[in-house]
Amino acid sequence: MFWNTIATGALLAQSASAQNMLRFGCSQLTIERADPLVNPGMGPSPHTHQIIGGNSFNLSMEPGVFDPVTRSTCTTCTYSEDFSNYWTAALYFKSPENGTYQRVPQYANVGIQQDGGMTVYYMPYSAKNNKMTAFKPGFRMIAGDPTTKKNNRISICHRCLGNGEGFAPCDNKDFGELPTKYCPKGIRATVIFPSCWDGKNLDSPDHKSHVAYSNSGGLGSPNCPSSHPVAIPQVMYEIMWDTGRYKNDAWYGNGKQPFVYSFGDGVGYGQHGDYLFGWKDDSLQKAMDALPSGKCANANCSVLKIQSAKDAMACKKKQQVVEDVGKDGAWIKELPGGVQVTTK
Repeated sequence: MFWNTIATGALLAQSASAQNMLRFGCSQLTIERADPLVNPGMGPSPHTHQIIGGNSFNLSMEPGVFDPVTRSTCTTCTYSEDFSNYWTAALYFKSPENGTYQRVPQYANVGIQQDGGMTVYYMPYSAKNNKMTAFKPGFRMIAGDPTTKKNNRISICHRCLGNGEGFAPCDNKDFGELPTKYCPKGIRATVIFPSCWDGKNLDSPDHKSHVAYSNSGGLGSPNCPSSHPVAIPQVMYEIMWDTGRYKNDAWYGNGKQPFVYSFGDGVGYGQHGDYLFGWKDDSLQKAMDALPSGKCANANCSVLKIQSAKDAMACKKKQQVVEDVGKDGAWIKELPGGVQVTTK
């Protein structure tokens, strides 16, 4: 859901400039078992991801060698200078009746026209004196951990739409787990990335150590730790899952629900996101510099080039790992890769 102004808790105390942000849609590029960060060169990777952004997305995107800007010919994102790639796990409905799976489709967020995909945010919450450093070519990072069994609601969360919404992302009305109640308007999954950088490394072996959260894992504050003193845009994904179509009271409640992520997580704590920077030239820095002036906000940033939703939705890439991941509502007998489901 669209939250245009911040009006709760500590966020209210932040400067007015922090209330400007980029918020834009990116349509689906491809859905497949590929992960050039965690499993570079592997085809297939262990589980299915749904990917957005530049069409140069590949099984192997070697840092310092692979340049999404020069290799991409289109992007699925609103801003045509953004050839970055963003991806998360796919979500499946597991039939309680026969155990088959159907991939849950995504729908457009409020005020956005797109084909599946996600809503992407770039937020300046950790910037002091409006000074923020945009990512450099080759930068990449991940948020979340597909192996975790712990609730980390302040950075990985789910909102039950149409049945008790909260306000700010990952607030106390959201769930770290997939909701165990029916959500008439679907489930919004949110992935919040760190907002501070060590100022040196574009990546790290775990894809996390070179960045840090300024606020215990949630939305940022203007206080980056001394180990990671450089304020960077806080990236956030919102994925709108169309789970409202799966309505049966017997499927929900008493700790149960019928959805599972593509890596076998039937709880939801392990949802995660991957980010690979690919903005053209200094376009992202220009946008971040323009945020305090109000010239750059949401999907109407005057210093960036905007393409039509039609052009964004036309940008697609064929699967590199060709297999049935549950296309267009088709039922499949098992999760792609034969991934087993865990609910504890």
